[in-house]
Order: sequence, then structure tokens, then C-alpha cells
Amino acid sequence: MRHDGVTIACEQPWRPFMANPSRTLPWPRRLIVDLLHFSRRVPSIPVERIFKIGKLVEIRSSLVERPGWTALFVKAFGILAHETPALRTSYLGYPWERLVEHDTNVASIAIEKDIDGQSAVLFAKIRGPENRSALHIEQLISVAKSCPVRESATFRLAHGISKLPTFIRRMIWWLVLEWSGSWRARKFGTFGISSYGMLGAESLHPLSPLTATLTFGPISPKGKVRVRIIYDHRVCDGSVVARALARLEQILNEDLSAELRDLGAARELEATTEEAPTSTIRDKKAS
Repeated sequence: MRHDGVTIACEQPWRPFMANPSRTLPWPRRLIVDLLHFSRRVPSIPVERIFKIGKLVEIRSSLVERPGWTALFVKAFGILAHETPALRTSYLGYPWERLVEHDTNVASIAIEKDIDGQSAVLFAKIRGPENRSALHIEQLISVAKSCPVRESATFRLAHGISKLPTFIRRMIWWLVLEWSGSWRARKFGTFGISSYGMLGAESLHPLSPLTATLTFGPISPKGKVRVRIIYDHRVCDGSVVARALARLEQILNEDLSAELRDLGAARELEATTEEAPTSTIRDKKAS
């Protein structure tokens, strides 16, 4: 722009916006957006307890083949929820307000995957974790982390729904979460597990549409760890969750410690059995 022979730069108000091009929201982020949309409707409250699981830490560290901490907490919480009906009960609002007690536990585990060169969070489902070994749960988690999205029915469903327009996605989520207890358990799980403990951090209040979500922080060499259950106050009260945390600590120190101890003994027996025939063959050759 020229004014009295002087050129004046005219600032274009839209230029700052043009300098920051936008891109379509990737489908994994849409999944998280939908999750947060429905989670904010849940009056969730965290309850924390400091666990002392030194015995379990010691037994686990002595194993060559050992399950991860997430797998151990998944199984322990599965046992706890089997014993505590409130932790496998969901609030459904339509067509009337009701509480639905699920017959089977389904763990929903937050896992990090690399999708198209970007980090994304998806949710692996494990049905009846209390009836599986911790090592088997660890194997299922490892498969979920490493498998392509197209090879997992759970991930394919999440991918397909997250590609839909927003109003259709929200309608599907709402129907599954609010209308049918069986749909809700199959598609979303009955309890959630989310932890940054392996990264040296902890989540204070993870959001979830589920009744109960377990999170834990870093585990010290002596076995001290902060464990939280974030619960839906419409389903139960804090006293129930506080007692559940005490019982969860007991399950880890007793049931899971016994399982890992038996696992170590079984592995030693297998190693001894494999060495025995070799020793016999050597003795025969020597004679």
C-alpha cells in the first residue's frame, strides 16, 4: 500500500492462520476425544493406598521369565472384582436408571502403539483375567502391543468407528454404554488399567467411562508403590474401594506371590528334567 510516496506494509489479519496449516484429526485421537466426552459424565473419585509388596518384588526378580507389573495387577484386580460385586457393576442410564452386575470380568488395558509413525493409545481387552496365569496375561498384552491394527478385532472395531462422523460415533458410544450391560462389558470392559509406572511417573486421576480404573506408580526396590482406584460414585462408596485396596494388596502378596513361586519351581524342574537325559547319555559314552 502506498501513501504519500511511502510504501506501508499492510498486515493481513488472516496471515497468522495461514502460517499454521491444519490437518485432519487422526483416528486414534478421535478415539481419545470420544472417550473423554463420555468420561466427563462420570462422577469419578480417586482413592489411594501405599502398597508394600516387597515379597512379590523379591520373588519376581528371581525369575528369568517373569510377567510384567501390568499383567500382575490385571490378574490381582480380576480376583478382587470376582470377590467384590461392586467392582464389576455398571451404572446404565437408559431406558431407565439401573445397576447391572456383570457375570464375567473384562479388563480394558491402555497400551501404547506406534501407528503411522505416531504414538497412540488403544485398549486391549482380556476376558476373565482371574482365570488366567499372570504369564499368559503378559503374553496377551505383548501380542496386543506388537500386532498390526488389522489383526486385532478390538482394534479394527475402534479404527472403524473412529473413522465415522462425530454424531454417528457418539450415538454408537452412547448406545453401548447406556443401553446394554452385555454390550458395554464386551466392547468397553468392566474395569480399566492404566499406568505410567514403568516410565517413572504416575497418573493422578485417569478419566474413564468405566466403574473402576486402576493405576499405579513406580515400584521401589523395597516394594513400595502408590496404587489408586478411580471409581464411579453412582455405583459404590469410598469405603468399599478403601477396603478393596487393602484386599488387593493382600492378593498381590499372597496369591500372586504363590503363583510366581510355583512358576519358578516349575521352571527349575523343567531345567533339571532337560539336563538329566544329557547326563545319562554322557555316562553311557564314558563307560
